[in-house]
Amino acid sequence: MTGILDSCKPESHHVGGPLHNGAVSTVQDSHAPSYVATPEATLGRHLAHRLVQIGVSDVFSVPGDFNLTLLDHLIAEPGLNNIGCCNELNAGYAADGYARSRGVGACVVTFTVGGLSVLNAIAGAYSENLPVICVVGGPNTNDYGTNRILHHTIGLPDFSQEMRCFQTVTCYQAVVNHLEDAHEQIDTAISTALKESKPVYLSISCNLAGIPHPTFSREPIPFALSPRLSNRMGLHAAVEATAAFLDKAVKPVMVGGPKLRVAKACEAFVELADACGYPLATMPSAKGLVPEHHPTSSGPTGEPSALHSAQRLSNQPTPTYSRAPFSTTTAPWATPSSSRRRRPSSCSPIAALAKKLKRNATAYENYHRIFVPEGRPLKCEPREPLRVNVLFQHVQKMLSHDTAVIAETGDSWFNCQKLKLPEGCGYEFQMQYGSIGWSVGATLGYAQAVPDKRVIAFIGDGSFQVTVQDVSTMIRNGQKTIIFLINNGGYTIEVEIHDGPYNVIKNWNYTGLVDAIHNGEGNCWTMKVHCEEELIEAIEMATGEKKDCLCFIEVIVHKDDTSKELLEWGSRVSSANSRPPNPQ
Repeated sequence: MTGILDSCKPESHHVGGPLHNGAVSTVQDSHAPSYVATPEATLGRHLAHRLVQIGVSDVFSVPGDFNLTLLDHLIAEPGLNNIGCCNELNAGYAADGYARSRGVGACVVTFTVGGLSVLNAIAGAYSENLPVICVVGGPNTNDYGTNRILHHTIGLPDFSQEMRCFQTVTCYQAVVNHLEDAHEQIDTAISTALKESKPVYLSISCNLAGIPHPTFSREPIPFALSPRLSNRMGLHAAVEATAAFLDKAVKPVMVGGPKLRVAKACEAFVELADACGYPLATMPSAKGLVPEHHPTSSGPTGEPSALHSAQRLSNQPTPTYSRAPFSTTTAPWATPSSSRRRRPSSCSPIAALAKKLKRNATAYENYHRIFVPEGRPLKCEPREPLRVNVLFQHVQKMLSHDTAVIAETGDSWFNCQKLKLPEGCGYEFQMQYGSIGWSVGATLGYAQAVPDKRVIAFIGDGSFQVTVQDVSTMIRNGQKTIIFLINNGGYTIEVEIHDGPYNVIKNWNYTGLVDAIHNGEGNCWTMKVHCEEELIEAIEMATGEKKDCLCFIEVIVHKDDTSKELLEWGSRVSSANSRPPNPQ
């Protein structure tokens, strides 16, 4: 029964494969366990087979002497492709981006020097509730307990330092240095990542990956996730109380949050909106999870709500560290594991409310009555320096169900929030962790996961300088992403919080740099844009003649050309950061 997650396997609820709205989808029902060829019955092939089984067809790696044999066995597995990255940080970011589309991602690095490099990306995946399998090639089993000091370590004979660093940013850690229980540790790590929707750490001794063992000689039973069952009486009480509360509301509104992805509740959320007629809105961190073409959708918002679903508040979307206006005394909350109205109650699936609520479209009718569309940017003079709002006016026309948007930390956050996403258009950004440079690796991983979509990434020059190297991996793997590099001469998001000389960066010839990375190998096209006329030409080329290339468009804008939302956000963050200490 190796690999099964629960004592009883349901008829459905299998895991693995492509997904919808962040939900892990299915693997076919298993047949009777069968023997496999002995030479292939190795730890490395078992891990590879398990990854393929849950829907991972690409692993992002950086080779090192402790993981080389493991990589041999991973790439020997049919259906598993190795994507070699330029550094471990980007490999982790790529696994993050991949997991956003496929529901799970994986990266493979070497011991300590690789593990501690990927740690920041794994922390970001943890904050965003993404199941990422972080595999580390560990020391030889014979080195444990010998008091030897190994290379790639900090000079101590204790090899547990790396695992201890991962303990706070992963939901499970395993060090595999015995073949007898290796299958159990691997399966437990993968199943825990899927169940908890969090990253896991898996260290595998470098001399074990290629050794056959009887525990790997049978075809393992596919993973299966049993549905979480609510207490029937508790569910009934919670739904009745919530429905009674909401039916008294005069102008109720539904607001979705980022944990809709974790709860796999995006469709249920929309079904509830269809049933009750409440207007739909999302927190900025949930953009893309709720369809913006829905008849009652008003897009990302921070307005008061009567139903605030699966939301987590931090000082990013609410810089004042306040839950207001989302008061727990005036709004019921639904999360992946519980719901509450004033005090916690039992688990309450959102869909159950759809059968109980009275239809009330008052808030939407009022909103529709008073809504005034945002004005269009003033028409540019011929050859006038390009403005950011003009850039995004043209970007809006590029979006379709065949595209996906990746927004980097910075003003791209705020400008991309205003984009109206067509049905089927993907959208990802890292609101909670906000690590600059995340988008390069994430774009690589996301594009690898959805080759049928064209990814459009918006990256500031400061962020790009952190992780630029893996543009080469995009070219190497034939990706057709369009990257808009917004060159405004510095860390503009930091400028609006607290300015100083440290926010100015050395300007690069970014198109020249990407041309050098391209080096005539693969398909890549670049253009530098200064005005609207050049932007129109660049977009026409990127979507026309160069549609099968990776297109890199460097957009030159003024250093003070920022969105009004960034100005307001920066002011609030500055105020929050500069609060004096409380009296002791």
